[in-house]
Amino acid sequence: MLLAAGLSTRMGRPKQLAPLRGRPLCTYAADALAGAGHTHLLAVIPPGDVGDGIRAALAGLDFAFAVNPEPARGLASSFRTAVRALPPGLAGANFALGDMPLVTADVHRALLAAFHDSGAPVVLAEYGDGPDAVRAPPHVFRTDLLRAVQDLPDADHGPRAVIGAHRAQAVTLRFPAALLLDVDTPAALDGAAGEMRDLRPES
Repeated sequence: MLLAAGLSTRMGRPKQLAPLRGRPLCTYAADALAGAGHTHLLAVIPPGDVGDGIRAALAGLDFAFAVNPEPARGLASSFRTAVRALPPGLAGANFALGDMPLVTADVHRALLAAFHDSGAPVVLAEYGDGPDAVRAPPHVFRTDLLRAVQDLPDADHGPRAVIGAHRAQAVTLRFPAALLLDVDTPAALDGAAGEMRDLRPES
């Protein structure tokens, strides 16, 4: 699930459509999800022109779309919108953020493999090593946890309480710290372009 309905208050313009190396920012996260072999692709988008722009940017991918009617209520509202829009019969849901362009399809594939192999209720991504490691999306939640995700209060920035309740059974995979970059400001967008040149140099 691609969560891409944020208001971009720190960016000052819709970051989902901000150009990054000639492409809208949200397309990088969408490509990574599409390349990982998910059985159902869903993007949560805001209403209006920005949502229409995201639809157009992802037109070449097999995404369904769910409109978060109240993105001002925060990230929890996008989680709720995603859960409500999921089709029945899924074993779980993988939640990714539209502003993390360095997360690759390989990251998603590793998380999905760990989820299927372990049967864990939650599979988490963590970036870096030791005390400086940071837990951040994407995360995979088993279907029976999705009701708790849907019940998240607006004050929650994400499903931390759900993760905490199942921490003892969770599986955590570590990834390079260099992949942890969320684009919230113009400076971060410039930084992402530099990181992408280093990781995937242009020919």
